[in-house]
Amino acid sequence: MTLPAFHGPTPADMRRVMGRFTTGVAVVSAEHADGAACAMTISSLTSISLEPPILLVSLTHGSRTTEAVDTSGRFAVSVLGARQEALARRFATRGGARFEGVPHDASASGLPLIQESLAQLECRVHAAHDIGDHRVVYGEVTDMRWRDGAGLVFYSGRFGDFRDFGHDELPWLF
Repeated sequence: MTLPAFHGPTPADMRRVMGRFTTGVAVVSAEHADGAACAMTISSLTSISLEPPILLVSLTHGSRTTEAVDTSGRFAVSVLGARQEALARRFATRGGARFEGVPHDASASGLPLIQESLAQLECRVHAAHDIGDHRVVYGEVTDMRWRDGAGLVFYSGRFGDFRDFGHDELPWLF
């Protein structure tokens, strides 16, 4: 199939094009100044540096979670497993007591972490920048743990899981 002609990006087209890039799904959590836990689903998470351990998350401007990360200078990340689509959807909506009835643990400093997630990381803000309609936050990982399992992925507006081709695990290539 041939690609159509190039044209200038609109927000809707940008979403469609970037939707062609399969991503993992995670929940970023923080503690608001009033002591309430807040969180949001993200698909923009990447490793930036191994030494020191730094990751990048992209957070929506104007959310309670973004405000809490900015104010507190720390956040946690729960990388979701394939059976956690309902949690991804729950934390993708605005408002409400998101952690009510959701099994969660606390990080070393008390930040909420989703139970049964594949990986949990606690970070302190290393740097943050406003770029367009998002706040890009670089977090230095201070604590982490993980387990084996299938990850929840997002592609073209749909959730799914990863199916490997049966190859041996490869070392980090990128």
